[in-house]
Amino acid sequence: MNTTNEKPGNNRRAFIGAGLKIAVVSGVAGVSFLSSCREKEKEENKEKEGSKEKEVSPPEDLMQEHGLLNRILLIYDTCKIQLLNKQSFQSDALSNSAHIIRSFVEDYHEKQEENYLFPRFEKANQLTDLVRVLRQQHQAGRVVTDEIIQLCQSKTLIDIENQKLIQLLTGFNTMYRPHEAREDTVLFPAFRKIVSQNEYDSLGEEFEKNEHKLFGEDGFETMVEKVAAIEKQLGIYELAQFTPT
Repeated sequence: MNTTNEKPGNNRRAFIGAGLKIAVVSGVAGVSFLSSCREKEKEENKEKEGSKEKEVSPPEDLMQEHGLLNRILLIYDTCKIQLLNKQSFQSDALSNSAHIIRSFVEDYHEKQEENYLFPRFEKANQLTDLVRVLRQQHQAGRVVTDEIIQLCQSKTLIDIENQKLIQLLTGFNTMYRPHEAREDTVLFPAFRKIVSQNEYDSLGEEFEKNEHKLFGEDGFETMVEKVAAIEKQLGIYELAQFTPT
């Protein structure tokens, strides 16, 4: 028996209304939760895609460093022209460039090739003649760099020393332009074929670790900035000046 003043119909309507409110609130909360999950998933996917974009393969890494070397070869060309024309010679620009060649190209970039690439080609008995010549040229380049650095330490270069520098700069550039071109077009493309996917990926990570260990997190970018500063010092930074008229 109903002892309250409310009618049974009213109780049922109140009960149904309360149930509908709970369902609506629950639905809104569920939609909000699902939206939050989707947004989180999108962010995670973006981060994954970003990390993939940052990954650089071993050959790509080495080719980027060849680009840096090419800019220093242009600096060497410019210094050689100054010496040939008996213009005011900025020996500090040449000295700083030679030290970048020594630290970044010879003691890091070439060591990567000698420690990780050349032995794998030799083990696979692939391109062994090319690898042998590339090793020899690495050694020859280091001898030239030693002499350039030594001559740049002289406060006043006499004519015979100028002629020696011209000879060294010519020899270095003459060797390294075909050297790096042969690596970019023959050696590096073939490297992918002689290693497994796992080994290929792990080498990319190893290269990055070695760079960070020697030069910091932004090692390559820092070296590019140093080269750009030397280009500006010599007046060869602006790319447009090399466009034929």
